[in-house]
Amino acid sequence: MSASKRVSVGSDHGGLSLKQIIVKHLRAGGFDVLDAGTHTPEACDYPVFARAVAETVASGQAFRGILVDGAGIGSAMAANKIPGVRAAMAFDLATAKNAREHNDANVLTLGASYLPEDRALSIVDLFLTTDCTVERHLRRVAMVNALDVPRGGTPRSAMSSSTPSSPEFESLVGRITAILAANPFLLAPVTCTGPSGGPCAGCPAGGHCATKCIPAVRSVIECVGPGCRVSSAPGVGEVPKDLAPYIDHTLLRADATYADIDKLCAEAAQFGFASVCVNPLYVKRCAQRLQGARSLVCTVVGFPLGATPKEIKALEARRAIRDGAREVDMVIAIGALKSGDLRYVEDDIRTVSESVHDAGAILKVILETSLLTDEEKVAGCLAAKKARADFVKTSTGFSTGGATAHDVALMAQAVDHKLGVKASGGIRSAGDAEKMIAAGATRIGASVGVKIVKEARGQKAAASDGKGAY
Repeated sequence: MSASKRVSVGSDHGGLSLKQIIVKHLRAGGFDVLDAGTHTPEACDYPVFARAVAETVASGQAFRGILVDGAGIGSAMAANKIPGVRAAMAFDLATAKNAREHNDANVLTLGASYLPEDRALSIVDLFLTTDCTVERHLRRVAMVNALDVPRGGTPRSAMSSSTPSSPEFESLVGRITAILAANPFLLAPVTCTGPSGGPCAGCPAGGHCATKCIPAVRSVIECVGPGCRVSSAPGVGEVPKDLAPYIDHTLLRADATYADIDKLCAEAAQFGFASVCVNPLYVKRCAQRLQGARSLVCTVVGFPLGATPKEIKALEARRAIRDGAREVDMVIAIGALKSGDLRYVEDDIRTVSESVHDAGAILKVILETSLLTDEEKVAGCLAAKKARADFVKTSTGFSTGGATAHDVALMAQAVDHKLGVKASGGIRSAGDAEKMIAAGATRIGASVGVKIVKEARGQKAAASDGKGAY
């Protein structure tokens, strides 16, 4: 088959599942496909495959290329380093059409974490069937092509970097970072105001008092998103609580119906919960029902035993994120932790963490504390911290016990309060939730979120508000 019907396709581990779907679709459409890899879900580096696809297009072995990674951005950057390649990321039909009609793009990049399968395939079809024919666009494409050789003919690879890289420079950066980390008030103006409108007299938080600056704190949380955690200095006092933003409104029962899931979403939107936490099957349904709401969609992977291979957990996470999940709660390899195989535990978490963070989502790591000694809990927390998780979480709610204030405090201390701590399992009242928050929890997982919020607001909870077990 001629190169005019040959498409070169590649992906990293984050785009493997979608790439396989695209390859099958192309072959069914009569295209000859060069599959440059990757072929396994093992973590890998996207520039390797971006270069392989870009070079087949630049050399004329294929008339178009398609690259898939978590976001589609990195592959576009890498492919565009190859002379003769014009790679463009598309996230809908309009951008795909523009990339071809206006820019004569010959490599398409897609973000697997942001595109449902049907939209991705429609983008591919449009990209392969649209031509660049208008004179003014062709003239500009020629100007772009001329940029492949920089002024003076110096190859890009020979151009030196202006970024300092000496040991003295690295040392200076390290010292500045340490100073700013120890003195965060240096990074921002004083926001804490007293009755007179000026800084609070004797504020123990150095002028950043969450007690009297509630609007400022809320604005920060809304800007940064659900991964934001606010802390304060000892002695500041109790921050006024609205428990709803702490709660992942949860329904993980095996017999949950579509109607139950729809009710969960309606309650989340009504009360302003941080998220709904559901099994992966319901992620897309929840994402559709929570469009425009502040509540996010959270799901679970490797649930509830944690005994799934790390690559499968990562695939679960990627699929869930593609369906609309913005937070992922993974169960660690509990047996490996209890066996003392901390290297595997850390690799297990890191494999999922990379997949989740590639898509800009949040990872919470479930330890299942009821099965662990205190030493094992601390080891699990340290592994999660090293693997760059965002939260550590106590329990699945499906084992021999749930969250305790002791475990929450231990976990918060183990991660130096630099990760969030989610308390889940057995939290049945506002009093339970407040105890967990006082111990250091920054998120609560509960199936009785409505009951908890109503109790905290002094409202009477209905019997139906306590349905479910988590």
